[in-house]
Amino acid sequence: MTSGTPDRDQFDLATVSEVVAAAVPDREAIIFGDRRLTYADLAERTRRLASYLHDHGVGCHTERSELQPHESGQDHVALYLYNGNEYIEGMLGCVKARAVSFNVNYRYVAEELRYLFDNASARGVIYHSTFAPVVAELLASMTDEERDRIAVLLQVDDGSGEALLPGAVDYEEALAASDPAGPGLTPSPDDLYIVYTGGTTGMPKGVLWRSHDIFMNAMGGKEVGTWIEVGSYDEIAERARSNAGFRLMTLPPLMHGAAQWAAFMMLNAGSTLIVPQSRNMDPAEVWTLVEREGIQSVVVVGDAMARPLLEELQRGSYDTSSLFVLGNGGAAFSAALKEEFLELLPDLMINDSLGSSETGAQASTLSTKGGVSAAEFQPGPGATVVSEDLSSVLEPGHEGIGWSAQSGAVPLGYLGDAAKTAATFPTIEGVRYSVPGDRAIWRPDGVIELLGRDSQCINSGGEKIFVEEVEQAIISHPDVADVLVCGRPSERWGNEVVAVVQLAEGATADEDSLARHANGSIARYKLPKAWIVVDRVQRSPSGKADYRWAKELAASSAG
Repeated sequence: MTSGTPDRDQFDLATVSEVVAAAVPDREAIIFGDRRLTYADLAERTRRLASYLHDHGVGCHTERSELQPHESGQDHVALYLYNGNEYIEGMLGCVKARAVSFNVNYRYVAEELRYLFDNASARGVIYHSTFAPVVAELLASMTDEERDRIAVLLQVDDGSGEALLPGAVDYEEALAASDPAGPGLTPSPDDLYIVYTGGTTGMPKGVLWRSHDIFMNAMGGKEVGTWIEVGSYDEIAERARSNAGFRLMTLPPLMHGAAQWAAFMMLNAGSTLIVPQSRNMDPAEVWTLVEREGIQSVVVVGDAMARPLLEELQRGSYDTSSLFVLGNGGAAFSAALKEEFLELLPDLMINDSLGSSETGAQASTLSTKGGVSAAEFQPGPGATVVSEDLSSVLEPGHEGIGWSAQSGAVPLGYLGDAAKTAATFPTIEGVRYSVPGDRAIWRPDGVIELLGRDSQCINSGGEKIFVEEVEQAIISHPDVADVLVCGRPSERWGNEVVAVVQLAEGATADEDSLARHANGSIARYKLPKAWIVVDRVQRSPSGKADYRWAKELAASSAG
């Protein structure tokens, strides 16, 4: 199953990386603290990592032509890392070994990690030493067979003082001892890229992309702003050489697909990627780096990141003359906050991108001083709206509400799940589409207006939080008789989680005890920001949840 155009090359991420490095070997690729890696440095370090993985039996064992869309024939390596050069190196080292990296949400607790590692059949883990105790707990919970499957444990020293786990190897020592030439494999455009995303049940799903398709869709295969596709590796090399040295800083965690895409759009074009050192966004550090490094573009996720940046810029004194683009994706960037930014930086352009793990980059909208846009997007190639029953593609000005959809370079499916693959990637009028669940209308002026997810999903600070998962974590408390979880608007987070709880008769559990209990099975960022105790949770006669009631109650109780 391919989507390439016959008269164009089919690309793979490993070869793209090597072509760019050969074109601009001495240009800085990644700046992270006092580390300044050139493209030649990055290429050698990732080849060394690929050699290490290959020497330990991690790679490709079944070619794509022998597999179903939801199947993988490559080994999967977990990246359990904070932001840094090692994250990018992990991704590139894997593709050069014909293995596949997958993202790990570092906020997960051991129970959530266990599900993820089992679903991915992880063969290796690259992790910061801070996470060594959690990795040890995870390994201890595995059966002997599951533990034997883990062929590689690479521990990245982050100054936390955690000792190497039994069987683990220091990351830098592994690279130093490995062949700088790489394993000498021939990568394929069919080699996979995997990004895990939350599912409607709350459990993460691994989205499978062909290397060629994710490159063309979201990792630099199309020119930013024009959607013009590159046609050959020679074009990629020439584009890198002609790049004047664009410098971008991405603030979201690289464990999220949108951050990976922003990073690789830059690296695959020969630009310089700047990564802040702070593990929690430090607005002063961001603006200091903009001034010191002459950064031209900063990537954020919604108001939760943008507002603290604006407040620091208002307080401090920084030279922002190099900055001309603020990119946003993954969460809403409110019109009011955009106007405040543009009042302070009148020459700034704010670019909102529309997309998802299942569609890649779909559309964008640009805001400038005097012309602020909301959730209205100019569609890119393949972006469209399909009918509610998935039977037809709608035309601009259609009646009713449809689904946002994408054709062309779209994923193969969900790892290990044929049913969800068929449901999310239907064939309509002979064309395969990705329809991940966003409601939308296609206006007569050609603009796609995004209405939001149809399922019960809370997007808080760029994180997807599914109410069923939070409810299950709370309802297991012995003092809880019933619970509904919903979202309500938040100035900082876009939306925040609210729990409407009915306690058991005579129970006296307080918010702290409920939160501690829930935190035993879900990450802290998923915990409710507010708790509302009621005499009885309202449900329909059939027992179905009345989320409209819960949302109205949550809204009316907002302080």
